[in-house]
Amino acid sequence: MSTSTYGPGAGIADRADLVVVGAGIAGLTAALCAAESGLSVVVVNKGPSWRPDRGEQPTSTFYAQGGVAVVMPGVRSTGPDDVDSIDLHLADTLAAGSGLTDPAATRPILADGWSSVSALIGWGADFDRDADGELLRTREGGHSVRRIIHAGGDATGAAIQRALNDAVAQREADPGQSIRFLDDAIVTEVRVDDGRVTGVAYLQDDRWGVVHAPTVLLATGGAGHLYAATTNPSGATCDGIALALRAGAHVADLEFIQFHPTMLYTPGARGRRTLISEAVRGEGGRLVDAHGRSVTDGVHPMGDLAPRDVVANAVETAIELTGHPCVYLDISGVPDFERRFPTVSAGIRSAGLDPAGNRIPVVPGAHYLCGGVVTDDEARTAVDGLLAAGEVARTGLHGANRLASNSLLEGLVMGRRAAAVAVGRRDLRPAGTGPLATPGPLPILDRELLQDMMSRQVALRRSADGLAYAAETIASAPRRVPATVREVEDAALTLTAAAVIAAATARTESRGAHVRTDFPLTAEIGESHTFRLVDGEIRESGLAGITA
Repeated sequence: MSTSTYGPGAGIADRADLVVVGAGIAGLTAALCAAESGLSVVVVNKGPSWRPDRGEQPTSTFYAQGGVAVVMPGVRSTGPDDVDSIDLHLADTLAAGSGLTDPAATRPILADGWSSVSALIGWGADFDRDADGELLRTREGGHSVRRIIHAGGDATGAAIQRALNDAVAQREADPGQSIRFLDDAIVTEVRVDDGRVTGVAYLQDDRWGVVHAPTVLLATGGAGHLYAATTNPSGATCDGIALALRAGAHVADLEFIQFHPTMLYTPGARGRRTLISEAVRGEGGRLVDAHGRSVTDGVHPMGDLAPRDVVANAVETAIELTGHPCVYLDISGVPDFERRFPTVSAGIRSAGLDPAGNRIPVVPGAHYLCGGVVTDDEARTAVDGLLAAGEVARTGLHGANRLASNSLLEGLVMGRRAAAVAVGRRDLRPAGTGPLATPGPLPILDRELLQDMMSRQVALRRSADGLAYAAETIASAPRRVPATVREVEDAALTLTAAAVIAAATARTESRGAHVRTDFPLTAEIGESHTFRLVDGEIRESGLAGITA
């Protein structure tokens, strides 16, 4: 890779075969696979260089607790007559997706799961096993059987992040497998020339730079910090959605923002909050209201293990009916809770609570973006050379509500597919001689104002009046040139909020993670609406697909 300075004070110019934006499961999987095929890869990481002992990590992958949903060939799920299958996993995924999951796109992703997990294990991921060496499995909401493999009890994401970073470190020592990190850097633009990607511009240490490349993969994670409280780390500020929109890509299903039913309740808290893994309910935990009554009785036949949108709305209803600020997760029926769930226990203690009390205060919290940048089954977007994988992408797998632990699976599978596309584009060398353009002014709303507005008007329940108020608030955002990382993030949050509001306004029904109090019924046919950025405005661009 060559490095040169160009233009007075303009920055640094690099070249690569592939630029990966983001360093979570999808991004690092793609980087590793691409490097193994001989590509030079630059990973633009918004956080600091990897260190497993950091108190705060930049990727959502690190904080994933439950595990990876995967069908293991020939393995019985719970009993002698209960064998898991791709078809059963598909049925569970379709049921959770509330009519918007694309079965044609979903089945191959699920079918590729075991080979992708096997590759991860080959890179050093150490999943929990029984005395015979067999992988342990748990059950989560929406799953018919136990198919969730996990690591460190409830530290699956941390184990995966560590294995991927260790594998990258080994590749970095091999001159034939080039992976270079730009840490503490944020991508400010996907550079496009005549409809084709030519690289990215970025900001690092108050200096602007560019990496010229024929292929760019967006693997930036989600949108949790649209809201005042979320389970996501601080870096989940919609960067990839904004980059894709400005580059000309389409987005779909942004209205479906999954609120996890059990985020630890801490009065007045903002930012990242402790997630109480769904596996706690899979191992016997029960949701009860302030009076000890079941939250989900009569709501769904699967009770506390119903799909997340159902449980989250049941929790919200219980809070409204009791007037109490939270409900409780009763863990008295979970054997050896602190040993099985050490991560959750540590989070509870850090909030000044004692898990030995057996009642954990919880509320729904912004957790996962089910929609995103529209891609095909190989991670390609509508922009030549721009790929997307992981939470930022909309493959058709999640529909209106993600099935628990399908996210890590999708990141693994689609990261590998994205790398294969990049390998096929290795000879498409961009000219890469153009200077960096000065960023133009963008709408940037004050972050706390935006988060409070989204939390009130565009969270679990929406209405036409609230959405109109939110749209007016976004439209009033002042415009300025972003000059710092936070301002780049705030511009991304503002643009993505506009897109989420537009999508929620267009969906005049209640479905999955999107509830309209003024349109409580669900249409017979589910339609996925796509949007794009046209002359600075979010406009609907047709249908991404229709499912029965």
